Amino acid sequence: MDAYYDANMELVRVSPELNIYDEQWPIWTYQEQLPPAKFVFDDEDRRGSALDSMVSGGCIISGSRVANSLLFSNVRVHDYSSIDRSVILPRVRVGERCTIRNAIIDSGSLVPDNMHIGVDPVADAARFFVTEGGVVLVTSAMLRAAGRTG
Repeated sequence: MDAYYDANMELVRVSPELNIYDEQWPIWTYQEQLPPAKFVFDDEDRRGSALDSMVSGGCIISGSRVANSLLFSNVRVHDYSSIDRSVILPRVRVGERCTIRNAIIDSGSLVPDNMHIGVDPVADAARFFVTEGGVVLVTSAMLRAAGRTG
């Protein structure tokens, strides 16, 4: 998991070793045709933004901040949330007022409102899987179990 995380984090660097934008060495892959990523709200306390990140088509960042992260397709991030140094796989929904740091969120997961991941190592270890490198792996099943326990 740490190697997977590191490989994805490498892609958001200014000059990654694997430059997926190199037209001389194209990467041929299938990509579902989706609308472009959208960033909404520009209020003082609620601004949709992404910095030093890759955000795929179909994503909507609504009044939240994404930094140093990779968001796969069809991710929704709701108001007042913050994502940093994380890999968010396809079809993830992040609720309002969430904090996600140093994490991998599995496809199709629903992160409930007010969930904080990668902030408290003890809480993370009790609810999720934490790698030797400190990356928090979160799956839908783990989130459902965490909702039942507190």
